[in-house]
Amino acid sequence: MSKTGSREERELVRMLWDADCAAMRAPASGGATKKPLPDVIAGNGSIYLAIEVKSSSLERIYIDSEKIDGLKEFSQIFGAQPYIGVKFLRKKWRFICLEDLHITRNNNYRVNIDLAFDKGLDFDEILGNDKQVKFS
Repeated sequence: MSKTGSREERELVRMLWDADCAAMRAPASGGATKKPLPDVIAGNGSIYLAIEVKSSSLERIYIDSEKIDGLKEFSQIFGAQPYIGVKFLRKKWRFICLEDLHITRNNNYRVNIDLAFDKGLDFDEILGNDKQVKFS
């Protein structure tokens, strides 16, 4: 994994601890094991989160279908809510539900800034502290 991705994962883990959630980076995420592991696991006794972290200085991020399949599998077994946590350069964190991801022609996934900010949740929303209100 690139240093940027690791840095974003550590930042998210700190944010989760500061929000009274136990959180950790999965040390074997990113393909070092045959088992599906998300980048970050967190919980507080009421909510459990499994987050695949992606960051970019570009306006779109591509994600292999194996990553999404693994996140789904882990989350189902663990009882966690799965999210793709995205951090675009100089933007706030956004968390996208798997069903909101765009599927590419190659059956992989894509997140762009518009999707992240139109359909994605903010940090407080994934913790159940805030509800997003959208006006049509």
